[in-house]
Amino acid sequence: MQLTDRINRIQISPTAAVLAEAEKLKAKGMDIADFGPGEPDFPTPDHIKKAAIRAIQEDKSKYTPAGGIMPLREAICAWHKRELHSSFEPWECVVSVGGKHSIFNVISVLIQRGDEVIIASPYWVSFPDIVKYAGGTPVFVGTNPEDGFTLRASVIEKAITPRTKLLIVNSPCNPTGGVVPPEEYERILAVCKKHNVWLMGDECYSHFTYEPNKPYSIASAPRAKDKVIIIGSMSKTFAMTGWRIGYTLGPEALIQALIKLQSQSTSNPTSVAQYAALEAMTGTMETVPAMLAEYAKRRKRIVEGLRAISGVTCEWPGGAFYAFPNISEHLSKVGGKQALAKSCTEISKMLLDKAHVAVVPGEAFGAPGYLRLSYATSIERIEEGLRRLERFFARAEAAA
Repeated sequence: MQLTDRINRIQISPTAAVLAEAEKLKAKGMDIADFGPGEPDFPTPDHIKKAAIRAIQEDKSKYTPAGGIMPLREAICAWHKRELHSSFEPWECVVSVGGKHSIFNVISVLIQRGDEVIIASPYWVSFPDIVKYAGGTPVFVGTNPEDGFTLRASVIEKAITPRTKLLIVNSPCNPTGGVVPPEEYERILAVCKKHNVWLMGDECYSHFTYEPNKPYSIASAPRAKDKVIIIGSMSKTFAMTGWRIGYTLGPEALIQALIKLQSQSTSNPTSVAQYAALEAMTGTMETVPAMLAEYAKRRKRIVEGLRAISGVTCEWPGGAFYAFPNISEHLSKVGGKQALAKSCTEISKMLLDKAHVAVVPGEAFGAPGYLRLSYATSIERIEEGLRRLERFFARAEAAA
């Protein structure tokens, strides 16, 4: 079958591939210690579910405006102002079918062949492929584990060329948990303004930060709005991944272009999900600190457990809910011992097949030598997974 160049430029999401393989084994009755899923393991809060049920009962199941119902757009702007100190108006907001859809739409209307998009590495798996699909060229800039994987303005400025159109900043970051400090973020914005580059802030994990970090949006910086695009999502903060509601905040002309595109692709996001999101934006947020407190406990246990494994190092994530250990020692000959494998992709397959542990290999994020482990799972499953990992690497070392 002959397919278009644009579909051949991308691959299926590596995280989706890992989840699919793990599900196959689970279907066969195998007990998998699953560190793959990038979603909260908590249920959607009851008040949000009840709002969706009310919407169904009130027959709010018809088409809505392509860009989302106005009460939700108003509520998103009010929530973002209250929580993250921005100043967007409803006509500067569009509601989409999840944060990934929001990102896809922004890149589709801004990027074309010949344009360059700067992406910090390690990166979320979908950023480069969406850029490639639009015909653009991803340009990767590195971050250092010793620096908490923090993106730096000085590194970005060196990567800017006359073809640079957009910078994507994901803070807190998937997969590293890296958080850009507010003062550094403002320096990054200054660089973007100097070179007339759009700054897209992916705030999917905005409310999952650990001390001393706090939720922060670059949209709160003085005179930020003319070059800043904000991507938000209900998925993580409100444990609503399957509801598929995200949003974009930005200049009105950009928002109108996004609505035009959406009107010819998905049309409106699901009506009932929009009313659930409206409740999320206007109702209590008491479940958020409760989730974060639990993630903080899990973070401590998984990082300490990974650090106790021979040949593994791991930095403390500043946000999100991922540990990102470096296992490169097991990929090279050390002290006369043979390498365990040639790549983390091979090791992740070995872990799934032999130890029944599901992880995502670092190559998926542009980070050879690393694995991503989601700790959005119970302490009991984390303990079991750590035991399996320790046994796997200990036996591998003994055999090398």
